[in-house]
Amino acid sequence: MTASPQGRQVRSGAIVLAVAAVGIAAVAGMQPIKAPAAATPGQNWTDYGGPDAQHYSPLDQINRANVSQLGMIWSLDLDDGPNAMSVPLAVDGVVYFTTGYSLIHAVDARTGKELWRYDPKAPEAAGHKMRAAWGSRGIAYARGKIFTGTIDGRLVAVDAKTGALAWEKQTLSKTDESYISGPPWIAGDKVVIGFGGGDFGPVRGYVTAYDIATGDKAWRFYTVPGDPAKGPDGEASDDVMAMAAKTWTGDFWKYGGGGTVWHAMAYDAKRELLFFGTGNGAPWNRKIRSPGGGDTLFVCSIIAVDAKTGKYRWHYQVNPGESWDYNSAMDIELATLDIGGKPRDVVMHAPKNGFYYVIDRDTGKLISAENFAPVNWATGIDLKTGRPNETPWARFPDGKPVVLWPSPVGAHAAEAMAYSPRTQLTYIPAYDQKRVYVDPPSLKDFSFKPGQVINNGIGTPPPTMIPPAGTSELLAWDPVRQKKVWSVPQVGQRTGSVTATGGDLVFQGQADGMLQAFDARTGKSLWRFDTQNGVQAQPITYLLDGKQYVTVMASWRAMGASGRVPEYDYYTTRRRVITFALGGAAKLPPVAPVTPVANDPTFKVDPALADAGKPIFGAHCAICHGPATMSGGAAPDLKRAGAPLSFDAIKAVLHDGLLVPRGMPRFAEFSDAEIASIQHYIRQQARAALAAQTSDAARAKLAQEARKLHVDQ
Repeated sequence: MTASPQGRQVRSGAIVLAVAAVGIAAVAGMQPIKAPAAATPGQNWTDYGGPDAQHYSPLDQINRANVSQLGMIWSLDLDDGPNAMSVPLAVDGVVYFTTGYSLIHAVDARTGKELWRYDPKAPEAAGHKMRAAWGSRGIAYARGKIFTGTIDGRLVAVDAKTGALAWEKQTLSKTDESYISGPPWIAGDKVVIGFGGGDFGPVRGYVTAYDIATGDKAWRFYTVPGDPAKGPDGEASDDVMAMAAKTWTGDFWKYGGGGTVWHAMAYDAKRELLFFGTGNGAPWNRKIRSPGGGDTLFVCSIIAVDAKTGKYRWHYQVNPGESWDYNSAMDIELATLDIGGKPRDVVMHAPKNGFYYVIDRDTGKLISAENFAPVNWATGIDLKTGRPNETPWARFPDGKPVVLWPSPVGAHAAEAMAYSPRTQLTYIPAYDQKRVYVDPPSLKDFSFKPGQVINNGIGTPPPTMIPPAGTSELLAWDPVRQKKVWSVPQVGQRTGSVTATGGDLVFQGQADGMLQAFDARTGKSLWRFDTQNGVQAQPITYLLDGKQYVTVMASWRAMGASGRVPEYDYYTTRRRVITFALGGAAKLPPVAPVTPVANDPTFKVDPALADAGKPIFGAHCAICHGPATMSGGAAPDLKRAGAPLSFDAIKAVLHDGLLVPRGMPRFAEFSDAEIASIQHYIRQQARAALAAQTSDAARAKLAQEARKLHVDQ
């Protein structure tokens, strides 16, 4: 810590959505949308963080006493691609959200009837950036406009009333691996956007602010230094890049550096300060990107800048010299806490590394930090220096494999936490996961491999070192006492985002499809609703016609973590927006049958080809379609897909890009031999699944006969 010197896969016959050339599909009966007026606190939900950047609403019409009467008002099925995990917005009777790759929808909050949609045609423009696989996690509203980022690197502003394009800016390079998946952030009269990509190639992080009205660039702040030979960048961060460069060694700029601001920010209107969290280094392994050591500023840090000018004010580095993907892109929440008997304005942060940080908002000085989840990479945080006390094995010395926790998923990931000023507790979707860290065979030979999905500088662990399966919980944490208050175990290794309310409720969706309301003071489950799909997106709540509503998007996008067998079926499981209010009585339709594993007895699996396809699948396909084809619902379970049954069909998808409009990347570099090996690996996995189903059925029949025999006797 320091102060400043200054496809979804389209099945045969499916119809791809068509939109007008300008990207707008007007819907008959479209109603005008009012500009938001001064309103009851919490009436609208206008950005990712909600009112006061706390993921908290003061609304209390729905509360502990009556939440059992909450019921569905309407639902809207979605069929325009995967990744429906955006935080919705609600502005004066209209709900806005994104699906797929930044398709913006506006619907009537009373009925769920679509008013308009805007399609930025991001997959068609993305090219190799589609390999990142993420959709949008959120959008923002300000001054009559809806803002979204796109995977191809644009910041787009559309008119909130009509969906017409107001302006767009290409904020990222078109040629590198950078992409936008996180929400834009509103800071006064500026809209600020970051981006991701540090896991995929040589990317250098920055954030950029644009004028809300015109789209003119206001300032840019680089988060890691560039090539020293090129001199200053001519940007707001120039005065601190020289300081940052002193903490890097070797030819670091050749690796990009990372430090991307791919998710969380927060804005303090009183101080006109913008806070943003930076990601991991590129690559993760510091032994590669900065071989002589060093803190590698500003990787894995919170940075505070003047929102008007972008000028640096302070930073706090969570993990100096980070090597584990313990990035600080998680929520940054603002609150006033009673510390030492005095009110103190603070930043609260629970990043991946498992420690909960309370930081002075004016100075960046650490006030307190304790681990909220199991950790073994550090024994604690030194409050005098702000630095972690790392364990001797934390940096996998001599490159030997070591099991560390948390894993790169983190003790807290991108799923939003919430802070309630009523209970003065933070509610965290917390994880306990472990990972084997080891150097690759040669540090010197590392290079970013074009087209490979994850490219992190961490080696392959020994096959005998297999950490146990992870767990998840909803954790209530006291940030003043730095103590756990209560926790609720949850299904699977990951769970959903959180919203707290003035009714002393905590709303959260889970991997098993349950949207629940918990007592904010005790953790007792008071209400639940089966959405029929996992829920990672944050629920929101808002006021309309004097009535409080709750809206959430149900669409699981994690891999193999739902706890259901089989996992969510991409083809038949519905992605939905669902809205609730007291007295609601609407029902969802029955769950559709699961798509069977595809089978063609005439197809002969070549074991050698399947063995060759396994690592290719792991490097390029598993991030969406799941390890060993065990998809979590964000992309098809390829064992159930038709395309792998035919070489020509799977080549049309992989090599020719048939399904790019549906979000399936094109892999034009794949040879026919590589495509064939992937095909045979998928069919091998399908045969194994079919055999397992037969065995399960046989065992079930035997068990049934045994039970019958026992009854007869």
